[in-house]
Amino acid sequence: MEEIYNNIEQDGSNTEKWDVINIDGVIYQTTIPKKNQDRKPFKAKDPKDIHAFIPGTILKVFVKPKDKVKKGDKLLIFQAMKMSNELLAPVNGVIAEVNIKEGDSVNKAQVLVKIK
Repeated sequence: MEEIYNNIEQDGSNTEKWDVINIDGVIYQTTIPKKNQDRKPFKAKDPKDIHAFIPGTILKVFVKPKDKVKKGDKLLIFQAMKMSNELLAPVNGVIAEVNIKEGDSVNKAQVLVKIK
């Protein structure tokens, strides 16, 4: 691979760059396509922020700010693609924000409830 890497660098015609990645302790040398070179690094979402996983409608909200919740408690019922989904608390905590009300239409990835 070193020979290929040197050829690409010398002629400069390739818009990809080489990178080394570590996946479960195994080191790989790979190219990164131009369209992905300037991407922001992945940032995991906070598990205390409850997001809409698909566009839909809020049918019922069971919590309000300052309510104490335990892991597994019902937070709301969310309808998407004609299916009702109960969203449950992923952790113990106190409701910090409720950003929706019954009947609201929500977008994918919109923060619905925050737990602190």
